[in-house]
Amino acid sequence: MNAIVDSTAATHLELVVKQIRMEANGVNSYEFVSADGSNLPPFTAGAHIDVHVGGGVIRQYSLCNSPSERHRYMIAVLKDPNGRGGSAAVHETIKVGDRVRVSVPRNNFELHPGSTKVVLLAGGIGVTPMKSMAHQLEAQNIEYQMYYCAKGPEYAAFQAELEGLAKSGSVSFHFDGGDPGNKLDISSILKNPKGECDLYYCGPGGFMQACKEASEHWPSGSVHFEHFKAPVKKETEECPIVGGFIAEIASTGEKLEVGPSESLAEALNNAGYSVETSCQSGLCGTCKVRYLKGVVDHQDFILDDSERPDFLTCCVSRAAGGTLLLDL
Repeated sequence: MNAIVDSTAATHLELVVKQIRMEANGVNSYEFVSADGSNLPPFTAGAHIDVHVGGGVIRQYSLCNSPSERHRYMIAVLKDPNGRGGSAAVHETIKVGDRVRVSVPRNNFELHPGSTKVVLLAGGIGVTPMKSMAHQLEAQNIEYQMYYCAKGPEYAAFQAELEGLAKSGSVSFHFDGGDPGNKLDISSILKNPKGECDLYYCGPGGFMQACKEASEHWPSGSVHFEHFKAPVKKETEECPIVGGFIAEIASTGEKLEVGPSESLAEALNNAGYSVETSCQSGLCGTCKVRYLKGVVDHQDFILDDSERPDFLTCCVSRAAGGTLLLDL
């Protein structure tokens, strides 16, 4: 995928907020539709959109409705008092009837074809992409098991809808009351992967780490995940490479110096190569660019092992010294 765009006209939409609903404590859903009632660009389960909240604030939210619905996009937003302010801004400023600029859907967390069974693990607001996946799996009549973890029923968004949804699969809820000792036994659930089974998980940091550890023995390529917040690095983890390097543009041969404190995205944009960015933390894939030669220090949380030999996210990833040849 080439991240260079000629204009934003083809990649962004101005939509109307048709409905806002309280789905759980601290969680509102937002329904976006076109002003003239026309169909919206299609999406697949696991896709997300960028929402331009205002004041230059842009946040990414997973679409949680069925991909078969062409007339609307739905997201759900947890108001996080410890966040960077984006979720609070959504809750406090976006109203029914507002016109909001959003991106067309992008998907870095897509359901892989060929699975005969799927396991979905959702923690808290991580349920949003899983809900859309459940809709798609139902439509395709693929067997699945979904486990949804929350503090209590009052914190579980879409509980009634999910309970009524499952026909091809099953949906289980686990409420821990905020007690870590009462957490879901993920290790037991993932102990024995069977057949052509795929695992998808999304949730807060501790939940993601538990899923990662419990699925390390699963076959390569069968485990898929999406972070909604960049994980905090442990003190024992290696620091990212901070030295400068050269970025060479394959189409022109131009060589750009990328300074030690400058991101590759910044260097490209400053040189006139318009690379769109959004999350600035390697989570959304907006700035995903193909590279042809060089050793990359991947600092993203979205590319899998099959993509990293060919792609990088230029908001956080760098060359490990030397020259990086970009397919631009």
